[in-house]
Amino acid sequence: MKKILLMLAAVFSLLTACKEHQPVTTEEIANDKIYLFYANTCPHCHDALKYLNQNHPDLPVTMVNVANRHGYELFIKCARKFNLGRQIGTPLFCIGNHYLMGWSPNKALEFDRLVKQFSPQG
Repeated sequence: MKKILLMLAAVFSLLTACKEHQPVTTEEIANDKIYLFYANTCPHCHDALKYLNQNHPDLPVTMVNVANRHGYELFIKCARKFNLGRQIGTPLFCIGNHYLMGWSPNKALEFDRLVKQFSPQG
């Protein structure tokens, strides 16, 4: 039980540390935004959030929790946009006309390349 509470506390602290934690207010996937679809119980989501906070603290990212109904519906719309079928998981980034699913050091390099156009530094 303590481990679960610690994990939830860690997720909460990572999410509150993310400067652009924005609630989803649209029902469509915008091409001029970066979305991060995450699940609180996903360890790879924690790694991706940590990377974002350390390496891209000013990057505007719309955080979408797939555990709530609206978040899940938008998650499915993103999967449909990129024809991902049923093999979808978190973390899932929708970055303009590109997507990135999962997280690893190699994914971090690809993420950096894809978000360059969205970066405040240009």
